[in-house]
Amino acid sequence: MEQYIMKGGVPLCGEVNVAGAKNAALGILAGAIMTNEPVIIDNVPRVQDIEFLLDAISEIGAVVERRDGNRVLINGSTIRKTMVDNDSIRKIRGGYYLVGALLGKYHHAEVDLPGGCNIGSRPIDQHIKGFRALGADVKIKNGMIIAHSGRLIGTHIYMDMVSVGATINIMLAASLAEGKTIIENAAKEPHVVDVANMLNTMGANIKGAGTDVIRIQGVPALHKCEYSIIPDQIEAGTFMMAAAATRGDVTVKNVIPKHLESISSKLREVGCEIVEDDDAVRVIGCNHMRATHVKTLPYPGFPTDMQPQMSVVLALAEGTSVVTESIFENRYKYVDELIRMGANIKVEGNVAIIDGVPLMTGARVLATDLRAGAAMVIAGLAAEGYTIVDEISHIERGYECLVEKLSGLGANICRAESERDLQKFKMKVG
Repeated sequence: MEQYIMKGGVPLCGEVNVAGAKNAALGILAGAIMTNEPVIIDNVPRVQDIEFLLDAISEIGAVVERRDGNRVLINGSTIRKTMVDNDSIRKIRGGYYLVGALLGKYHHAEVDLPGGCNIGSRPIDQHIKGFRALGADVKIKNGMIIAHSGRLIGTHIYMDMVSVGATINIMLAASLAEGKTIIENAAKEPHVVDVANMLNTMGANIKGAGTDVIRIQGVPALHKCEYSIIPDQIEAGTFMMAAAATRGDVTVKNVIPKHLESISSKLREVGCEIVEDDDAVRVIGCNHMRATHVKTLPYPGFPTDMQPQMSVVLALAEGTSVVTESIFENRYKYVDELIRMGANIKVEGNVAIIDGVPLMTGARVLATDLRAGAAMVIAGLAAEGYTIVDEISHIERGYECLVEKLSGLGANICRAESERDLQKFKMKVG
């Protein structure tokens, strides 16, 4: 039994540091195996998804060394196989980046189909389209993606839909292809830019990352480098929402405020005060939050990974809010859990209609996926009484030291592994 238990009603106050971006780290760590020289990556978050990927990289023969907590050395010179059938890789979405990395370097890759949160259909057809356009033969067999090519040739690829994963995967493979590759309708998310910057530091020639047209001139080989991952905008946004929901005053440090503009804008709309610094954002909550409307969109729009957390804030705002989810069709599974806590939410297709309530009350709830789990924690911190969150393995896939960081902001929260832990916590906080 692994759970979070918390007693809500305490405004969060203080400062909190944000870890490296998990979604950037997955692509960057995969890219690190594409040279036969050592690559050192800083600001690597200590979360389960990253540990699963590092296990898989180690199992195919690469050297993987953890140094000083958030620093990792990877040396791909000792890779002895291009089949990745590690149990861990099946649990995460980002494992498919090893296809692009191995295909680019060795012209062959066999990787288990990805797992991750069940929040809706996340097909890999755009990945396959890109690999085939580069000259690879790609098939799905026995639950694996198998890609092979005698040589990869640069080409012009138009993405049928904006896909972060496919954009990164094609960048990885095309970096070592012959000639020039152009990716149109590319994803513009900060972690796409971060992966491109890291590959360029290794000697790749990638231009246009952060726009919808990326141009890649293939190079014969990549070389060693040291690189630091950008801060995690979703972790930062989660703490911002927690500050708003608890009517607190929190300064979120080690962030890039521009990456958080869509989140800051919505919090201003509900009545919070936002103060930006060079590498920090302060959120000052208000007692009477106002309703607003939110629609998830690819970057720079409001991120789908922040939709559940935003919905908790809107559940406590005065008036009726409308949330439209345009990315994933199963992202509202958490709504039933919020209703157990007293929220008034109705879901019609991809739209959630939220009538704000003055207060939610604690309950035993389920983390149905990574970001929904974060939303349950925020709701529990804002609610009256005790909240227990089950299935916290989802949450720990993407948040580093969440309990410790929230405790540092004054939250009454702990990680419980037994009934005794639950009782000890209740006796402690009263």
